[in-house]
Order: sequence, then structure tokens, then C-alpha cells
Amino acid sequence: MQVSDSHAQDTAVEVVNADGSGQVLLLCEHASNHIPDRYQGLGLQQEHRLSHAAWDPGARAVALHLSRALDAPLVAGRVSRLVYDCNRPPEAPSAMPEKSELIEVPGNRDLTDAQRQERVATVYAPFCAATTKLIEARKAANVPTVLVTMHSFTRHYYGKERAVEIGILHDSDSRLADAMLAAAPALPHRRIERNEPYGPQDGVTHSLQIHGIAHGLDNVMIEIRNDLLSTPADEEALAEEMLTLLRPALAALTPKGDTNA
Repeated sequence: MQVSDSHAQDTAVEVVNADGSGQVLLLCEHASNHIPDRYQGLGLQQEHRLSHAAWDPGARAVALHLSRALDAPLVAGRVSRLVYDCNRPPEAPSAMPEKSELIEVPGNRDLTDAQRQERVATVYAPFCAATTKLIEARKAANVPTVLVTMHSFTRHYYGKERAVEIGILHDSDSRLADAMLAAAPALPHRRIERNEPYGPQDGVTHSLQIHGIAHGLDNVMIEIRNDLLSTPADEEALAEEMLTLLRPALAALTPKGDTNA
């Protein structure tokens, strides 16, 4: 299924395996570092357009592996989060940040209301519409659904090294996160932590709130340190490790996305 209501929607969002009948619905909000020509590169240096500030390196590749393994639909963003971060509400300053860590984003300075609304309409709204369309279709077909959002994070942030390797994040609904953390001893070589390196207090659970909790779906956000995703082999290996956490967690749940629940 492709969201095709407009050219802007076609370019803003990718839907993979829309008819997948597995239990999981995958989101990857920061799958791409693409900046459409109309934004003139946001005034960024090339190295910054390729950096973690612009996207989540490796996250889409891991999500694609999970999509195949779990027969899961995947909704992935096709536009850099520096244009619009689809894991933030329109009113959040971080939705169109003027600065990301130490990187200045000149093209996001002094945006007018009309410029902000254009990005909401052409980047954020299509992503949300594609996700809602899948959720509603699965509800109508009585397909039990849990929401899993896939991200990666940088090892060094503001000059400090992060020891955590895998973060299992949640907002007010912790059932799926709890079940995944219960399976963590199966990966003794990994440092796996709850709500690290970010948590709800950092405003990173927007997608969980509006696409998971608001629809009554169990949900979780997975963060993988991106130095562990340097090669295709790494990405496949980490996807298998995520399955080691996800499969027993899914089996332990009674999904709330069933229309008979």
C-alpha cells in the first residue's frame, strides 16, 4: 500500500508490507536523511546532512529485517527529521529544530507560521495518515496489533559517551517494554536499559502516545546505539537480537489491539 493522496504524501512516507498479518506494526520515523530540494539543504554542511542529527542510521535496515521476520507492516519516514521530526507534535520546538546537539540548522531559523504549516502538511500529516490508515484497517480486519517504533542513537552526545547499547522505551503503557526487559538476560553481552538514553521526560514518546496509547495498542520504542549498526551484517545481527527480545514478549502479551478486547 502506498499513501497516494498527493505527490507530497508519496515522497514523505514509505509503507512496506502493508498487508502483513503479523502481530506487530512497525514505525521508523527517522529512516531517511533526505532533504527535499524546496528546503535548499536547510543551509547545512554536507557532513551534517549525513550525520545522526539528520536521521537514525541503521534504523530502517533493522526495521526492514523485522518486517520480513514478523510479517509486519512498516511505515517509514522519507524526509530528514531536521525538516520535520515525525516523533514530535507540531507545537514542539524540536519538531523543526534550530539546533540539534551542537549542529546549527540555519534553514529552521525564524520560520513563519505558513512555513511551519507547510512542513506539518507535507511531512508529518502524511506519516500520521499512513499509520492511522493501517491501524484502522487492521482493527476492521480484527488483526491483533502491537506498535513498535525503531530508532538508533549516537554513542557520543554533547561530548559524553553513552554506555547503554539498547534502550527499551515506554510512556504510560509499559507492558510490552516490561516483557522485553524480562527477556533481556537472553542477551548477556548487551547493556540494555529502560527509558535510556531518552525517556518520556525528553518528549520522545509522541508516536507511542498518538499511534499506540490513543488507539489502545500495546507499544514500545526501541533504541539501538548506531555504532553497532555500521555494516549490513551488523544490522542483520541486531535485528536478530531484537527478535530475541520481541518474540517472547509478544507471546507473553494478550494484545489490546483486538476489536473484541
